[in-house]
Amino acid sequence: MYKKIKSQVFEIIEVGKNLPSRIFDVFIIVMIILTLITAIADTFDIPSFWKNVFDKFEIVSVFIFTVEYILRIWTADLLHPELSPLRARLKYIISFMAIIDLLAILPFYLPFFIKIDLRALRALRVVRLLRIFKINRYTNALNTIGQVFKNKASQLISSIMIVGLLMIIASVLMYNIESTAQPDAFSNAIEAMWWAVATLTTVGYGDVYPITAAGKILATIIAFLGIGMVAVPTGIITAGFSELVKSDDNQENDKKKYCPYCGQKIDDK
Repeated sequence: MYKKIKSQVFEIIEVGKNLPSRIFDVFIIVMIILTLITAIADTFDIPSFWKNVFDKFEIVSVFIFTVEYILRIWTADLLHPELSPLRARLKYIISFMAIIDLLAILPFYLPFFIKIDLRALRALRVVRLLRIFKINRYTNALNTIGQVFKNKASQLISSIMIVGLLMIIASVLMYNIESTAQPDAFSNAIEAMWWAVATLTTVGYGDVYPITAAGKILATIIAFLGIGMVAVPTGIITAGFSELVKSDDNQENDKKKYCPYCGQKIDDK
């Protein structure tokens, strides 16, 4: 009986295809969205009635997320059946999603054990925003993004290193050109780095800009280089998404070539 209940709980809280699991997934997603809405609402000067409502909702949501966290630890040995129950639970506890689950509820419990200043407590409540990462369990979106970054890590690192080197060269050159004319804005190469970041990323805040003829020429060159250099990582990520989608489609097509009942390959003819 105990094992049966545990197995049923595991089927529900993990991403499954049965109706109870889907209802649970939708319920948790709705709770996450509502807690994010309350976190945003806390930044407004709202009536005390709604503050009380939001506070009570926070208690309810933390209770639900706490129960979910405990249940996931309890059923971790079913998630990692190759490990002993203790090692399986430890492996889950130190996993990324488990840490997110813990951080999502921890700020609520800390004041009960540690005396915390109200300003620090307010800052800790911002950690509630981490709950949005819990949605990663119920959608493949973040997993897909993570897989793309993993597949294209070497290319992305190379392109970022080139952008970083260009940024350093630009800041040093601009310091040597503009430091005499604008000693406050370009007092050293590190100060000039802010201008290089704003220019290379094509943000262009306009708070720091060259005024000498040589500085303007250099800024023009850097601006054009920035357009190309920022586009490189974007192109790599786009190619990564395209390759991943194509790979998933090929795998799906391969599955269709096999009979779902006997597992034998279906003849295209």
